[in-house]
Amino acid sequence: MKKIVLPILSLFLLGCGDDPLPKPKGYLRLDYPDAKYEAASIPLPFSFEKNTLAAPISSVKSTSEAKGIDIKYPSLKATIFLTYKDVKANNLDNLLRDTQNLTQKHTMKADEISQKEFLRPNDNVYGMLYEIGGDAASQSQFYVTDSISHFVSGSLYFYAKPNYDSIYPASEYLKNDIKRIMETIKWKN
Repeated sequence: MKKIVLPILSLFLLGCGDDPLPKPKGYLRLDYPDAKYEAASIPLPFSFEKNTLAAPISSVKSTSEAKGIDIKYPSLKATIFLTYKDVKANNLDNLLRDTQNLTQKHTMKADEISQKEFLRPNDNVYGMLYEIGGDAASQSQFYVTDSISHFVSGSLYFYAKPNYDSIYPASEYLKNDIKRIMETIKWKN
């Protein structure tokens, strides 16, 4: 019995070396080009600057109540949808409520919804940016208005199943583009 136990015991003692160390977690690094902006050429009653990474805006979609454009980012598999509506007598409250309701529909999947007020009184631009955290379908919603004639709302959507951890870098990159749209929007009279 000692002939069998002694070799096995010596194997255990000699086989033990340094304690294993856990390896650090690896993270995927996504690098996006520095944003370069140019004036967007659109036949709507407002103008703004868009990222050159976005595809050219090809067409305007129209209904009797609204006009819309899509700012597509093929390399990020995302689109910012912009909708323009005229402010008419007593409909500003309805436009604001509809935009806020659209944002609130994401509460079932969202971890949080934060809002940031946006004011440029010298240019008659007032708005709100909603940042949606979690696995919601849209990561950002916003609107800008002059409170008299113009109302623009926008939403960011990705062409992928919402997974906040996976789309977070692209979402943060595109939030900067949304902020740039809000900062550069000008009303045409």
